[in-house]
Amino acid sequence: MKNKMLKIQAILLIVMLSSSMALAAALQGNQNKSIEIPFKTWLKAGPFFNNLPVFHDNLSNKFSLDDLLTFDELDFSKLKPKANDHITWHDGASSIWEEIQIGENGIQIKNSSSSPATCYLAAYLDIKRWTLGKLSVTSPQVFRIYLDGKLLSTRSSTSKDLKPDTIQLETGKHLLILKTVYDPNADSAWELKASLSIIENFAQPPPLVTLSPESNMTISHLLNGPKATNITISPDGTIAALTVRQALPPSDSSESWVELYRIKDNKLLRTFRGETSISQVNWAPTGQKFSYTSYNKKGGTLWIVNLISGTALPLLKNTKNLGGHTWAPDSSYIIFSLVEEGKKDRPGVKRIINNADRMPGWRNHSYLYKIELKSGIRQRLTAGSFSTHLNSISPDGKKLLFSRSKVDYTQRPYTITELFALNLAGLDTKLIWSGPWLNSAQWAPDGKKILMLGGPSLFGDIGVNIPGGITPNEYDIQAYLYDPEVDKAMSLTKNFTPSINQAVWSRSDNRLYFTATDRSYVRLFRYDFKNKKFFRMFCGTEVIGNFEIARSKPVAVYTGSSASVPPLAYVIDLENKRSSLFQDPSQNDYKNISFNKVERWTFKNKTGVEIEGRIYYPPDFDPKKKYPCIVNYYGGTSPITRSFGGRYPLNLYAAHGYVVYVLQPSGAVGFGQKFSARHVNDWGVTTAEEIIDGVKKLTASHSFIDTDKIGCIGASYGGFMTMYLQTQTNIFSAAIAHAGISSISSYWGEGYWGYLYSAYATANSFPWNRKDIYTKQSPLFNADKISTPLLLLHGSVDTNVPPGESTQLFTALKLLGREVEYIQILDQNHHIMTYNKRILWTRTILAWFDRWLKNQPEWWYNLYPISE
Repeated sequence: MKNKMLKIQAILLIVMLSSSMALAAALQGNQNKSIEIPFKTWLKAGPFFNNLPVFHDNLSNKFSLDDLLTFDELDFSKLKPKANDHITWHDGASSIWEEIQIGENGIQIKNSSSSPATCYLAAYLDIKRWTLGKLSVTSPQVFRIYLDGKLLSTRSSTSKDLKPDTIQLETGKHLLILKTVYDPNADSAWELKASLSIIENFAQPPPLVTLSPESNMTISHLLNGPKATNITISPDGTIAALTVRQALPPSDSSESWVELYRIKDNKLLRTFRGETSISQVNWAPTGQKFSYTSYNKKGGTLWIVNLISGTALPLLKNTKNLGGHTWAPDSSYIIFSLVEEGKKDRPGVKRIINNADRMPGWRNHSYLYKIELKSGIRQRLTAGSFSTHLNSISPDGKKLLFSRSKVDYTQRPYTITELFALNLAGLDTKLIWSGPWLNSAQWAPDGKKILMLGGPSLFGDIGVNIPGGITPNEYDIQAYLYDPEVDKAMSLTKNFTPSINQAVWSRSDNRLYFTATDRSYVRLFRYDFKNKKFFRMFCGTEVIGNFEIARSKPVAVYTGSSASVPPLAYVIDLENKRSSLFQDPSQNDYKNISFNKVERWTFKNKTGVEIEGRIYYPPDFDPKKKYPCIVNYYGGTSPITRSFGGRYPLNLYAAHGYVVYVLQPSGAVGFGQKFSARHVNDWGVTTAEEIIDGVKKLTASHSFIDTDKIGCIGASYGGFMTMYLQTQTNIFSAAIAHAGISSISSYWGEGYWGYLYSAYATANSFPWNRKDIYTKQSPLFNADKISTPLLLLHGSVDTNVPPGESTQLFTALKLLGREVEYIQILDQNHHIMTYNKRILWTRTILAWFDRWLKNQPEWWYNLYPISE
């Protein structure tokens, strides 16, 4: 067995070296065999005649033809030419993008003017795999080459013929634009010829030259362009404020702005733009006013916008550590929070006061303040040794409901929450509830009862709906109506399968609305107090984001996305239960994008429980072909919903030619308390069995999946599952674990959230009383069983799952001589958020799967050349 393993390792090393050497040779142009792809068809716009600028013949600063060439009349980053689309020149001359067919000798452009003229040629390169090639363009006239909106090269009047440009093309469509300028004083003709030379290694499947902008999803579609992030509604239900965010490539910065729309006709009324960060748009409960916050290096500013007077004035300006804010019911004051920095230790040391003190910022405290709208007078409301958080303002505006949390090692989850009522008149405070598992609380419309969201055990067994002896999953959020006067609670959701995300009490119809995780969906429900039943509202989207109801009208707005639909903004009439699309900020970015089928697919586990799942099909799917497959899972307490995009963009994986299978193993919320309770004290055993079982049943019933080319990917707890799965099976040909947990005990003790998460996932189980969980189920202690090529990804400053979890498994697998790679994404935490690093991280994932599941290692070695 040992000799066989050494032989396999030697073969892998030879393959790696040969692939890396072949790529190096290709990059240096030493490959003899290549395939020439001439451009025989173009989209042409122009020629357009140019009047040279005034004083162009100034002897000391003469404006030349090259200056005309290098000045960009068009924004190439936004251009998506299509046949018959119009383009209007600066002098009013109009042209269309015209399809032209040309011969082997290239294109000849006709020009009857004695003035300089500009012409544009465009074509799309449809690339089916990562490709290395050379782009050759020749012309006696000057020209520039743009690829995907970026300047590639320039042939000026003083330069000789350009050498072919070496280009690297990822899977997807790439826009090539040539700008050429004609010199009427030149003796040469206005002609141009272009071709793409592809090294034979990259010629299958062959690249295509096309004139259609129709394409599949790319990383640019995922990250660039405007995205709907939040929507709020005026109290009378007539105006909506949509918050939009957009990346600003090539930098890592982004901007956000607010757009006001009239709901009845979707008319844009006003845009608030200019600050780099705008958030927390809140409407005043009365009148036509709303507030928002903007942030810069000096601090946060709280703005008040009055739509009647047309003013936008700062109420708080450049305030350090400004937090959230909430309007009073009569709009007379605002409650806001400020953070005070905690005491520091003496230089050179840090005393860890308690487990929570390991977290950055734990010693900082957030306190509540009040500011009067008319006078601007401020009042501090809370102080003390613990942060205070506003939960709700009473309907009459006289009382606040706020909470604070304390460390409590005597019971799970090792923190307790205290809920207080604060009388604003005299600042007298009453503790009305204390305990674990609380998520949020708000006053009921009567100002007496309190709606509370929390785990099944928030009020003992009142909300628990599982057999005795089974520990509930406290992430399965329930709703309760609590009467503090008699200290009695009523469970509203004990027999309701979905897990509550948000609760909104409508003032206009006195009804209670919930958004809730329902299997793989996030849906909207209305609760009927009389019948004690839930009614599902159909909202036209699969995963609802934020949701808000108008104060005086039964109308609501919300954001939402679906498996193949980017985030959109919607409006719903709660009375007639009709919803409609309201705004689509990313419409232009996705108008030429095609998504393939997403199909629900389930199976039953060994106990007869149905396990939810879905399949994303690749473009141009042919059931007679064989496809590589990527299996994605989380396996923790929440399902992978049918939302669009995200950090693990399933549509993007499918667009790269993979069948993508997502499943929701036992333990996730949204399937009922009995289902979610299976997560507690399991740590991968049941989950792994179901994933393996599901993959085997999937391939048995879908013959187009290549059983020798199946990969898997998971993050955080899903990263642990990736590691653990490789100790249990050899059905995967490649695996990726992002921020995975290799040793449950070290994660439990070292990760900032480890012991807290274990309070839910490993209830009352510790390294000293459940050695079977902490060692036998830790991948590190079973590293010798791993033979699958494994990629470990980790943010270098991850405070949730420390990088050491990947480091120690990497060390073990290296000593065992296994195929393993370890990529740290520098200066990133648990989630990879920085724009350019996220692009590289996503490319790394795709390149790893291409290497092992498509026998295409070149992209990987281009990103990470072999060094040992």
